Amino acid sequence: MDHSSRSRAFALALALQLGLTVVLAARSGAGAQPQSEGAKAVVPAGAILEPEELARILQQSRGAERPLILQVGFRFLYKEAHIPGSEYMGPSSKDEGLRQLRERVGPLARDKFIVLYCGCCPWIRCPNVKPAYEALHGMGFTKVKVLRIEENFGTNWVQKGYPIEKGELAR
Repeated sequence: MDHSSRSRAFALALALQLGLTVVLAARSGAGAQPQSEGAKAVVPAGAILEPEELARILQQSRGAERPLILQVGFRFLYKEAHIPGSEYMGPSSKDEGLRQLRERVGPLARDKFIVLYCGCCPWIRCPNVKPAYEALHGMGFTKVKVLRIEENFGTNWVQKGYPIEKGELAR
C-alpha cells in the first residue's frame, strides 16, 4: 500500500470513527438500552469469523462458494466503505432492519454460508450483530458467521488494507 492509499485509508477510518461517535451519542439518549453485552453475549465462539479469515475466504472463493455477506449496521457507514459484494440490510437493532434481513434470507437454503457484520463500534457494544445473528439462528440457518470487528470497521478492516467498495450497491 503506497503512502497515498494509506493516507486515504486513515482518513476513511477517521471519518468512520467520527460517524460512530455521532451514532453512539444519539443512542445514549432517552430510551437507549444498555449495550454492555454486545455481540459477545450471544454469538458462540464457533460462529465468530476474524477479519483476516474473511479476507482469505474472499480471495479464494468464487461464485456459489462465496458467502452471502450482509451489513447489518448503519447506512452512512455502508456508503462510506463496505466489504465488496456485501449487501446493506439496515441496522438490525431496528425492526425495519430485521424485517429486511428476514426477507432477504427467507428463500435461501438453511445451509447457505452467510456472514453478518456491522463495524459501528466496539464488538462488546455492537447493537446490531446480536439481533441479526439471533434472527438467522431462529430461522434455522446453520452456517451463519459473524465478523468480529473488535474496535470498528475503519480500524479492523479498512486500515488493515482489506478490500473495500464505496457508495451504494443495487440489491
